Amino acid sequence: MNDRIGFIGVGTMGEPMCRNLARRSGLPVLAADLDKAPLERLAADGVKAAAIDEIVAECRTIFLSLPGGKEVEEVCLGPAGLVAKVPLGCTVVDLSTAPISLARRLYAEFEGRSCAFADAPVARTRQAAIDGTLSIMVGGTVETFARIQPLLGHMASEITHCGGAGAGQAVKILNNMILFQTGVALAEALTIARAHGVDGRILFDTLTKGSADSFALRNHGMKAMLPGIFPERAFSTVYALKDLGYAIAMAEERGVPALGADVARELMERARELGHDKEYWPVLVKAIEDATGRKES
Repeated sequence: MNDRIGFIGVGTMGEPMCRNLARRSGLPVLAADLDKAPLERLAADGVKAAAIDEIVAECRTIFLSLPGGKEVEEVCLGPAGLVAKVPLGCTVVDLSTAPISLARRLYAEFEGRSCAFADAPVARTRQAAIDGTLSIMVGGTVETFARIQPLLGHMASEITHCGGAGAGQAVKILNNMILFQTGVALAEALTIARAHGVDGRILFDTLTKGSADSFALRNHGMKAMLPGIFPERAFSTVYALKDLGYAIAMAEERGVPALGADVARELMERARELGHDKEYWPVLVKAIEDATGRKES
């Protein structure tokens, strides 16, 4: 093995992260994905398309950026998964959002192979992934964190060691739970304001000047809900529901009520029923509009 870096999964978030890693690290990057289109685009940045077996054979550090826990489990723990193939001394870093229990299992499995594992889910928008200004929350040993932090720095402006295995996933999942609940509050406020003849832009502009100001307001509210723009190549309703499910499962495991998360999930499920499952998750505002019979552009 040499200093090549492997990157498995170059989708909505993975492609720009892989591109920044290739451009900024100065190291050769090999990437694998079922979709050839992003691999062809990444080739212009020197990224070599490769099979997973080639990545395992050639790379000392392997990043994963996959849709969720099911895919991470399949790539790592399947009959031909990474756990069964990686040579001694590899470091596997999961940038996906997946259950805490899976992160802890993978840590144990890779440690049993004398390899390192860290869960390092990412937060912020796709634009942040493009700009290299993500926030990454890491779970793993202090030694592993020190080793991967410089590489993560090519993709993120904020990198936090949250604790041992699974801690990164826990913080990321709760981050998203809070974000989605804030999104519900914004969607409700916008719909109520419009129902009373108040201009939504005036509402949101004014909120940015007071105690209701937030990242969610300035990004998901003002850039998506207000103009009614919910693109498909973004963080979709389906993915948001996945993360909410992880958060609610965390709460249930410890007997903690998660009523706000339940409401957010209910609205997202309604948005999905209305045909918005692939659209950017702030589209949940349409579930509220639908309940009132109001349709806004």
